[in-house]
Amino acid sequence: MNNIGEQRNNWNTLLLNSINMITLTAATMAGVAATGDSHLGLKLSSTLLFSAATGMMVIVNKIQPSQLAEEQRNAVRLFKQLQREIETVITVRVPCEEDVEEAMEKVLALDKAYPLPLLGSKMIEKFPKTFETATWWPSRQHHQRKNRDGRLESTNQSNGWSEEMEMEMREIVKVLKTKDREDYGRLGNLVLKTNKFLAISGPLLTGIAAVGSFSGFPLLAAAAGALATVVNSFEHGVQVGMVLEMYRILWWFL
Repeated sequence: MNNIGEQRNNWNTLLLNSINMITLTAATMAGVAATGDSHLGLKLSSTLLFSAATGMMVIVNKIQPSQLAEEQRNAVRLFKQLQREIETVITVRVPCEEDVEEAMEKVLALDKAYPLPLLGSKMIEKFPKTFETATWWPSRQHHQRKNRDGRLESTNQSNGWSEEMEMEMREIVKVLKTKDREDYGRLGNLVLKTNKFLAISGPLLTGIAAVGSFSGFPLLAAAAGALATVVNSFEHGVQVGMVLEMYRILWWFL
């Protein structure tokens, strides 16, 4: 899981630098072409480079490598969390059948979810209409087991706490979760809208640059190419997709 996460993070860096270099080279060619009348080769070259950058941006913005890298980091966190839960249960008491079934459900769910596909129907929606939480883990249920007296008791009550202490802590956590959930939801929506805007703006600007260079407006092409480089650097350099995925994960944990 760590290796896949690092691989996808490297993809993000490689594609970011490659697209920026292509776009800047095309913008430079368009700028040089604006200084004279006999620069047909520069115009055609810049048009081809802008077109290539547009196609690459569309693909990269669809895949969102930084978001995929964060999804893999989350997979590592979930597997470690599951390992700690299993070790805790074994340490505290003898595992029952419900404990084994719950652990198996989580292991199978994580094994099915990761590594997440780059494209296709099983891919997590990168640009949902509204900000929503990530959902890979089985629904949380408080499994119950029978004690020696034949009564049912919750498996998460064998922690040495009294019922009053647990109720007080639940109330405190509920207040904190409500406040944090509102903040994460608001910020998540903002990041989602920003990511959508940047994902559309980058290819649109390089497309305008390609048309401008081909149509004989090299200054327009150079300006649009420079702006496209800035947009692409902000989107994938700052890793807006990763930030969005972090908020989705935090929202899910709450």
